[in-house]
Amino acid sequence: MLLSGVSPLVLPAPSAVTETLWDGLVSGALWQHLWVTGAETLLGFALGCVIGFLIGAILAEMPRLRRLLWPYVLASQVVPKLALGPIFIIWFGFGMTSTVIITALICFFPLLENTITGLSNVPQEKRDLFRMLGATRLQTLLRLKLPTSMPVILAGIRVAIVLALVGAVVGEFIAGSKGLGASIIAAQGMMDTTLIFALFILITLMGLFFYQIIVVIERRILQSRQKGTF
Repeated sequence: MLLSGVSPLVLPAPSAVTETLWDGLVSGALWQHLWVTGAETLLGFALGCVIGFLIGAILAEMPRLRRLLWPYVLASQVVPKLALGPIFIIWFGFGMTSTVIITALICFFPLLENTITGLSNVPQEKRDLFRMLGATRLQTLLRLKLPTSMPVILAGIRVAIVLALVGAVVGEFIAGSKGLGASIIAAQGMMDTTLIFALFILITLMGLFFYQIIVVIERRILQSRQKGTF
């Protein structure tokens, strides 16, 4: 059967894709892969954001160290994470660990960059005021720089959650035995284009869901900050 002159093997009918997606969810066949990808996404996202934020805060507070290490940090991001997959498989084996590490590496840089940018762009007059009031370096960081740079840092988190899902799926392409990415590879091997499109839809919905959660959290944090409760 052809759809507008195109073979279903190339472009399946939307009704067939919807039916495949519905059957996979109702039967439970897709749920285990959905949970695996979701867990890898959130674990990699959390790990990458925490490390990126901490290193970003340290480098922002130590300009000399930042000038020394920045070329190496930037070089580490130029290397395609897909190319590191075989190394991670040798080190950590197939499965969730390798995928989480790949995801964390992808999430790391947006948080690092935005944290450095946010903390470094706090107005100088505000820093001088805190210095005149006798605030310590840690007090200035916690009470001035972090609250002031929060919108920039949260923007990095929004970018990171999208990249986290991409990283999890890509990681499953090369190191996963379960998950939506691994399911795409399996469907490709069976030439099941309908299932591939169904998985694309599921990944897209998951990405939108995670992104909206971060947007809601960001909005509440910024509202609390405006009210002076953050």
